[in-house]
Amino acid sequence: MPRNPGRFITIEGIEGAGKSTCLAFVRDRLIQAGRAVLTTREPGGTPLGEELRALLLGHRQEGMGEDTELLLMFAARAEHLAQKILPALGQGTDVLCDRFTDATYAYQGAGRGIARERIAVMEAWVQKGMRPDLTLLLDLPVEQGLERAGRRSAADRFESETGRFFQAVRQGYLELAAAEPDRIKRIDASLPLAGVERQLAEVIDDFLKSPVSGLKPTSP
Repeated sequence: MPRNPGRFITIEGIEGAGKSTCLAFVRDRLIQAGRAVLTTREPGGTPLGEELRALLLGHRQEGMGEDTELLLMFAARAEHLAQKILPALGQGTDVLCDRFTDATYAYQGAGRGIARERIAVMEAWVQKGMRPDLTLLLDLPVEQGLERAGRRSAADRFESETGRFFQAVRQGYLELAAAEPDRIKRIDASLPLAGVERQLAEVIDDFLKSPVSGLKPTSP
């Protein structure tokens, strides 16, 4: 076990929340603090995961079933954990990930209507108790997020969903944050970038002062 074990930090939020920009800011903040950092994303992060990402986000499979979508998400996650996340943490590298299982509870759970209990079974099987040390939830009104996303690029399969879908996703995220306030920190992403970065800096700096607990469990 390394003397300075890696920490697992995830960034969550609906479309247009600014995850990519904020991920870069958090990465630089960690590096400035002397941490080794690996950035990655979900779905994706590995060659197999990126192929699954193309299926999940592309428009070739418009009629994809909800259960199929959930299983593909966790298939990509299982590969991601085995090939990238757990090895990096074990070497003392911080892992900074654009989305993780909270997104599954928000999108496939609150958004698609899959029961939380069914997702929890998949989480327990694939992750075996392993969870992020810190989650940064970039929260903003759905209308503002979709307007930002619309300026960025052509809509993928998820971005093409209705405003009602994203209202449910946002509410799902907020419920997760309310249930786990010590892990999930809400960031007001509706503010100008400087205001968002001030919040991120405060949370990251406080987090780095906390005791290092080491790797999360990898077996029941």
